[in-house]
Amino acid sequence: MGKKTLKLLHSIFAVERDLIVGGQAVMEGVMMRTPSAYAIACRRKDGSITTTAEALPRWSDKYSWLRFPVVRGGATLVQSMALGVKALNFSARIWEEDNEEPQTEKARAGELETALAAGTTDESFSKAPAKVVLPDEPAAKKRSAASSASAVGSIAFALLFNVLLFIAAPLLLTNLAFIALGWADAPLLAADAGWWTTVKSYLWEIKPHSWLAFNLIDGVIRMIFFVTMILTMSWLKDIRRVFEYHGAEHKTVFTWEKGLALNPANAAGQRRQHPRCGTSFLMVVMLIAIVLFSVIKFDAFWMNLVVRIALMPLVAGLSYEVIRYAAKKESGMIFKLMTRPGLWLQNITTQEPDEEQLEVAIRALEESLKLEPETA
Repeated sequence: MGKKTLKLLHSIFAVERDLIVGGQAVMEGVMMRTPSAYAIACRRKDGSITTTAEALPRWSDKYSWLRFPVVRGGATLVQSMALGVKALNFSARIWEEDNEEPQTEKARAGELETALAAGTTDESFSKAPAKVVLPDEPAAKKRSAASSASAVGSIAFALLFNVLLFIAAPLLLTNLAFIALGWADAPLLAADAGWWTTVKSYLWEIKPHSWLAFNLIDGVIRMIFFVTMILTMSWLKDIRRVFEYHGAEHKTVFTWEKGLALNPANAAGQRRQHPRCGTSFLMVVMLIAIVLFSVIKFDAFWMNLVVRIALMPLVAGLSYEVIRYAAKKESGMIFKLMTRPGLWLQNITTQEPDEEQLEVAIRALEESLKLEPETA
């Protein structure tokens, strides 16, 4: 990217420089998002980089209430989840195409052998022009609909999984632990109560002696689950590659934010830990959840679970505002401390990328910037 083009882009986005660029690592690639567009770049087996890019709808332009603090965080989170699934699907398709090529060649060789065995002696048989059949429009629409349905299904599964792992499971474990330690009232059971009645009674009611302590332990267990999941994932070779691309994404974002030319040399010298990272966001979500969930005081387990789920959009919106402000130089010490655990955890979720991975991240950002309007 030339110096004149770089200066023009920086002048266009000078109003919100600290907010315009975000991204996500995918299989052998990176998705970069700017205010009005996103782009995905993936490295193929042959060393080439394939990309896709698309303009994004500006919901806040159509619905002004989406610009309000806290509310905008929820809207951004929903859009980010949809883009994340789309980026993962794109990278998975590229990986499948790269790994299907050898099988396709093998299949063609088998067809040639079969034809020769059946009496075809012309060695130029395999060199005959192939008949290209373009997919009809209805078939393309069906594939598009199937892709959309798959994306919706993936988001629904992810939401259900996270609710069970990070809300329901910690709540159950905390309640059982408090009862076992005598910090909560045990349910009253008849002498002849069966095992199913006993299990339901212990899981159905929550009566801690201190709700503050209960929610604090509940939050700690939630964090332990999250950190354990991250550590376990980091041992997998393929996930470590994704973490390297995650590092490339952060370094590229820092390069852009500092106004440097977008090239691997400049990006290599940047930090891997970024305050606006999704890892930091999730850690802030857990901290804020401990505070907000402390106001929930229902004896029935299901009521606590329902209210906690209902409060998650508020938790996400507040966390977004904290992350947004913490990334600014003028932010206070409290905001810096709230994002510090996420920065520590990024030592695991980001790894040092090589030059080729930095090239992919830079390519994704450049493609996204091309779709930005010329006026802010």
